[in-house]
Amino acid sequence: MDKEIYDNSSKEFDVIALGELLIDFTQSGISAQGNGLFEACPGGAPCNVLSMLQRLNKKTAFIGKVGRDSFGSLLKQALLQQGIDASQLFFDESIPTTLAFVHTMPDGDRDFSFYRKPGADMMLREEEVEEAFIAKARLFHFGTLSMTHQEIRRATKKAVRLAKKNGLLISFDPNLRPPLWDTMQNARAQMEYGLGMCDILKIADNELCFLTGKEDYDEGIACLQRAYRIPLILLTMGKDGSRAYYKGSCIKADGFSCHTIETTGAGDTFFACVISYVLEHGLYDLTEPELKEMLTFANAAAALVTTRKGALRAMPQREEVERWIEEYQG
Repeated sequence: MDKEIYDNSSKEFDVIALGELLIDFTQSGISAQGNGLFEACPGGAPCNVLSMLQRLNKKTAFIGKVGRDSFGSLLKQALLQQGIDASQLFFDESIPTTLAFVHTMPDGDRDFSFYRKPGADMMLREEEVEEAFIAKARLFHFGTLSMTHQEIRRATKKAVRLAKKNGLLISFDPNLRPPLWDTMQNARAQMEYGLGMCDILKIADNELCFLTGKEDYDEGIACLQRAYRIPLILLTMGKDGSRAYYKGSCIKADGFSCHTIETTGAGDTFFACVISYVLEHGLYDLTEPELKEMLTFANAAAALVTTRKGALRAMPQREEVERWIEEYQG
């Protein structure tokens, strides 16, 4: 990576993300008739990341597609309200906006039911991804939900190629959602593509086991490092905290105990904080104290989000996270 390109703060955007933008219907109580109530929350991992980055005073933009329906209009307004550039949000005239129903477990963990056969986010076309727009950013962010089907897979891979060509850093979140894949073999193949292209990887403990077959985290990360030589790997372990693997070292930070309502968006919040820190401090000369500071802030922000409903509109401000860390540690 050419460091002069990386350090170029004159870019119009800090981060451009591509992928799914959808409605998360989250459980919100029981009606007087005993029926489950669901709240329509704007969501989708890439935009959750961008929303938190906006809270951290980063300039962001999104590339994706929604349906020409009321949900699509709601989602565009949500992006604009968060300050995310929506100039490359496209509308499909015939395919509806993707929907996800989030079923919350007693411990706050989730199960997903997707209405996406097809969904508008899958319809983003290769020709709608423009090099001139990609080149406006310092970092490009993506995940695997934009690679589940051929049309959007081609668009995603074009964006990654253009990001590489223009010297952007690339961050990648495997974000494994088995119901959305035709086969788990295909899921693995697309995850491996992302691993081979990224500079910063966030991977959850269950995703690490899926990819490497290793129950021991350090052994699993070592497999990825040997195969892909990713400069910075973040491992998230839910309430047990997180780890950063960097230049042969493993830095650990404990999680924060809190009253969890639901965990939707926690990983996205965590990753946004990491991306923000890298944009502020650089990728290639981070110290162990800096990595510990980065993980602690990211863990705290992720924990705060689990105390709220929704994700994209529920992200905390920097001062709120810092205050919570101070109170928690004090």
